[in-house]
Amino acid sequence: PPPLGKMAAAALANGDVRAGGGGAVPRPTNPMVTPLLTDLYQFSMAYAYWKAGKHLDRAVFDLYFRKSPFAGEFTVFGGLEECIRFIANFKFKEEEINFLRTALPTCEDGFFEYLSSIDCSDVEVYAIPEGSAVFPKVPLMIIEGPVAVVQLLETPFLSLVNYASLVTTNAARHRLVAGKPKNLLEFGLRRAQGPDGGISASRYSYMGGFDATSNVAAGRLFGIPIRGTHSHAFVSSFLGLDEIIDKALSSSDGSNKCEDFVSLVENWLVKIQGASSLRGSFGETNQSELAAFTSYALAFPNSFLALVDTYDVMRSGVPNFCAVALALNDMGYKAVGIRLDSGDLAYLSIETRKFFCAIEKEFGVVGFGKTNITASNDLNEETIDALNKQGHEVDSFGIGTYLVTCYAQAALGCVFKLVEINKQPRIKLSEDVTKVSIPCKKRCYRLYGKEGYPLVDIMTGQDEPSPKVGERILCRHPFIESKRAHVVPQHVEELLKCYWPGNSSVQREELPSLNENRSRCMRQLERMRPDHLRKLNPTPYKQVSVSAQLYDFIHFLWLNEAPVGELR
Repeated sequence: PPPLGKMAAAALANGDVRAGGGGAVPRPTNPMVTPLLTDLYQFSMAYAYWKAGKHLDRAVFDLYFRKSPFAGEFTVFGGLEECIRFIANFKFKEEEINFLRTALPTCEDGFFEYLSSIDCSDVEVYAIPEGSAVFPKVPLMIIEGPVAVVQLLETPFLSLVNYASLVTTNAARHRLVAGKPKNLLEFGLRRAQGPDGGISASRYSYMGGFDATSNVAAGRLFGIPIRGTHSHAFVSSFLGLDEIIDKALSSSDGSNKCEDFVSLVENWLVKIQGASSLRGSFGETNQSELAAFTSYALAFPNSFLALVDTYDVMRSGVPNFCAVALALNDMGYKAVGIRLDSGDLAYLSIETRKFFCAIEKEFGVVGFGKTNITASNDLNEETIDALNKQGHEVDSFGIGTYLVTCYAQAALGCVFKLVEINKQPRIKLSEDVTKVSIPCKKRCYRLYGKEGYPLVDIMTGQDEPSPKVGERILCRHPFIESKRAHVVPQHVEELLKCYWPGNSSVQREELPSLNENRSRCMRQLERMRPDHLRKLNPTPYKQVSVSAQLYDFIHFLWLNEAPVGELR
């Protein structure tokens, strides 16, 4: 490939790359994401290409998946920005070349000199915008460039897209089942597959619709709001109120100071215990828990949220929380709420809400009945759906293990298939028709109906005319002759945009921010028909469609490439 231009070379040295007039692409934050992050057979093939003199052949690969995850009918595309970061910084270091010499001892020196010279300046990447709802068989990304270089991108691209898209989709499904008004908090770092998995999970959970994370590093890296409270260990570490040394608390406006906030809390607990509407609902509360809550409130009066199930939720945790919250209210602060981490979450949330409402009515504290209730404890789609059916008063859900590990499905299964080389279309055949690839460089469109919902995604050949609004177009299943339909679109959206133009003259799309990708994800799901999104038995989306011209070409190529059988 031609050498990098002076500006691009300087940008690489400074950690940025500008291509096609686009904005800066920062260096990867993960030092493991290097050109060596690939499978050995990619280097073996690159050497064989080089040995045969084919390494500069112009190749086009599609990156796509074959089936939506979690028994659903949609996927949310994630990982594009990381792929662009990767190719922006794709360059072998001397020590990496030295390692490859030991891993491939039979390869000629000229091959390693070739590897030392390559970058992605002659690679083009076209992709559906990150955060978009996507469907099987339609390319998420089209990668074009010298075949040996693009081959080396296969494994890292799949690694960067597979998990990102899977966890984003998982997060979006949790958002759909929880409902728009609920707060979703990602608590999965301690359950993730390693620190890198934890960082990615936080990033893509947020993109998929979560509101905040407990992951401080992800908050710093990506600007995600961070939330959290204390643990059971913090509560049980206290023995009593006499352990609290600094008892003073200034009011929220600084106009006065309570020298003994602990006594104020104790007085409120006595009032609660004597309240007519609450009499008999609880007796003596756990004093070590009260001490922990009071200490935490003194440390964080503006963000007091208490974990109330260390001892007994309704007989101790909730009354103790209310005593501290009412004392904070006297000083001009508003407690955030409670967290339930065990037990019957539906029942406990309802009983807690009744308690809060009784406090509001008894003491005239406006809005106390609406104090936030957060639930955690190994939540997933199924448990939230069950809570919805039972009825509950939970305002926020803290979700960890089932979200970040994608417990319901281990992998998305993206693939990276050659569809054209030197402008010659290529096809992969299989006895399993779902594994047959769709040849040639393509353009992809989403066709919308009169109600504003997407009807179908259609692929056409690169040189075919675009579908037109109001004009009838025949959409065909690429492999099943009887599956076809005429569509008259009311809106046509071209899906693929250029995010890395290489040496072409195509204008490069800016990489959106994480918040912009999150907003796109929410908008896309709102535009989908509800029956395509439902959790149980969703209506299939008519996603695998090609134009009549591309259909004919697929079957022509199929017949040409398939060996002819012989009967004797």
